[in-house]
Amino acid sequence: MSKSILTIKTPGKLMIAGEFAVLEPRKKLAVMAVNRFVSTTIEKQEDLTVSLVNFNLMDLSWKFHDHEVYIDTQDKRVHFVKSAMSVALLYLEESCIPWEPFKLTVKSELDDESGIKYGLGSSAAVTVSVVEAILTMFMPHDVTKDLVFRLSALSHAKTQGNGSGADVAASSFGGVLQYASFQAYWLNEQYKKADRLVDLVDRKWPYLSLRPLNVPEDIYICIGWTGKPASTPKLVDQVLQLKHDKRDRFDAFLEASERAVSKFMNGMEEENIDLILEGIKENRQALRQVGEDAHVMIETPQLTTLCDLAETYGGAGKPSGAGGGDSGIAFMPTEESVQKLKDAWKQAGIKPLDLIIHKK
Repeated sequence: MSKSILTIKTPGKLMIAGEFAVLEPRKKLAVMAVNRFVSTTIEKQEDLTVSLVNFNLMDLSWKFHDHEVYIDTQDKRVHFVKSAMSVALLYLEESCIPWEPFKLTVKSELDDESGIKYGLGSSAAVTVSVVEAILTMFMPHDVTKDLVFRLSALSHAKTQGNGSGADVAASSFGGVLQYASFQAYWLNEQYKKADRLVDLVDRKWPYLSLRPLNVPEDIYICIGWTGKPASTPKLVDQVLQLKHDKRDRFDAFLEASERAVSKFMNGMEEENIDLILEGIKENRQALRQVGEDAHVMIETPQLTTLCDLAETYGGAGKPSGAGGGDSGIAFMPTEESVQKLKDAWKQAGIKPLDLIIHKK
């Protein structure tokens, strides 16, 4: 490629429906990419440096040795960038595609300027952005979204150890997706066994499925921030503990979630607003119940207010993601109901976020 510098902008994500259940094989989730971004600039230069602007980690030296990138710092916040660089460069190496020394600069605009985190999937968006930037700079042909997703999923799962990968998918493909997870335990196990990264990328991932979902023109999506950040890994661990403590309750949740998500997906496909709203309401109830069963607060008082107000004005709302704070999502039937909801949210101390679906 002739360019010596380029910038890749990768969207963040919001979960719509199917949280927690998606961690189980072949359970579907709906996720959307949003118009807040991570930007990665790659520039060919002799000095190999990495800068993470948001962490004020500037011009760190790096090297690629024995299939791994090493960054000259003890700061653990570089781990996702380091892993993404390693996977991308190893893929180029195994594909016999030459690369040149470069400088990498990563900047996130996913969170509020004050530093407040909205739960838009920063580690996934960073991973996708770095992988896509390196591939786009050096590959002699167009880089596919599927390749970016698979390499980013490998990198993210290897670094985080768990998770559904839905955030990686949203950042890779954009738009709204129906998604079933590759299963992190399976992918990590295959990665350890694989002789070559390219072979794992090219093979079928048996649990994975994804496809775009169309959003009807006469449905409106609203996002509200409750003012309280949440710890997704901690909440996930607590809910998954229910599998061991009360398997029957966990199975009941999976069934309820699947019914709700199927109803929502069918409503999207059929452009049936009533079905969409029913699916969202039922998924909210399933999440609330599994939270009670696992003794964790998925739906905080502010999230309850957010959801109840959406229903008051003719729509439906639920927590987005693992809950416990962060954001909620609402589907509303008219522009008038959107404005009433946003005004009511503000009066209740909930911040409407100016987020829309981002298509790549």
